[in-house]
Amino acid sequence: MRLFARFGLLACLSLSLAACSLPRGAALVQEVVRETRSQDPSFQVVPVTRAALPDIASWPRTGATTPYSWPSATRGSNADTIRAGDSIDLIIWDSDANSLLTGAGSKSTDMRGLRVSPAGTVFVPYLDEVVVSGFSSTEARRHIQQRLTEISPSAQVQLMLSAGQQNSVDLVAGVGKPGSYPLPSKNTSILSVLSLAGGIDQGLRNPLVRLNRANRSYAVRAEKLYTDQSLNTVLRGGDKIIVREDDRYFTALGATGTETIVPFDQETITAMEALSRLGGLSDARANLKAVLVLREYSAAQTGAGPGRPELAHVVFTFDLTHADGLFAARSFEIAAGDTILATESAVTAARSLFGLIGSAFGLATTLSGS
Repeated sequence: MRLFARFGLLACLSLSLAACSLPRGAALVQEVVRETRSQDPSFQVVPVTRAALPDIASWPRTGATTPYSWPSATRGSNADTIRAGDSIDLIIWDSDANSLLTGAGSKSTDMRGLRVSPAGTVFVPYLDEVVVSGFSSTEARRHIQQRLTEISPSAQVQLMLSAGQQNSVDLVAGVGKPGSYPLPSKNTSILSVLSLAGGIDQGLRNPLVRLNRANRSYAVRAEKLYTDQSLNTVLRGGDKIIVREDDRYFTALGATGTETIVPFDQETITAMEALSRLGGLSDARANLKAVLVLREYSAAQTGAGPGRPELAHVVFTFDLTHADGLFAARSFEIAAGDTILATESAVTAARSLFGLIGSAFGLATTLSGS
């Protein structure tokens, strides 16, 4: 009788535990989408299939905006151009013994560091202000020499240009040697300047090259810049270049190989690629019929009709037990800020319950033998 009493106590304990929620590492899909059965759900559930992919792809983008805009690689003149803020050095040669341009006993005079004014001029003795902005070095030299022949027909001019801020670009970060780099011509490309600066830091993950020009900002992936010649844009004076690591990420929860924040290591990542980066799904826990991607849209991106979600919070569902779901996962792009949730199979909870009951029977058997 005592044995049956103990066994009855263990059976009651097992049943009471079965009535409670057993500890789990992930939610069941029924728990996640339960609210959709209410009259006023706060999120939308969208099954992802190959047929649904075109409509989903037309929805507004969330997270970081891709693809990024980038100026075309238009070519300019190979000649240097003098701009306001540049500095020029003049050496004036004159063989006339009574020249006003050179000192006594000297055949030349040096004028160093003549800064081009905001009006585009430099001061030259006996000539007053001379316009040089917009000229190449050769054109400016000929122009000044032509003006000097009015004073001394034998005068010869030598001119050297030093680029100022308006004729140089700044490489701010993400390169071997940050700093200000002069543009030797109007045809200097961004790859040329990056090379001068020691190239992009090797330690940056999926680097993004950002170009700030006037009041606009452009960006392109470094791998695209290196492989697509049409993106090798010509730089302008005053451009600022910043190379930084891609800061986009998605999160992973539930019955995946890991629960973590995952950075983007390439421009686009599909749902299948994301699962691969996570080490796949747990064979013992994951529900292959209900892999979820949680995404949030802004209120301005929602609305009735095709081309946009109905609600701001959307749960995309994947059934990976069929070829259609597998192919859909290979084409569905993960957005920055998404959360991948691998729900737990209901069979796992049943196994836990049966294991608990089995342990109870094992304990009862032990007691009966005592």
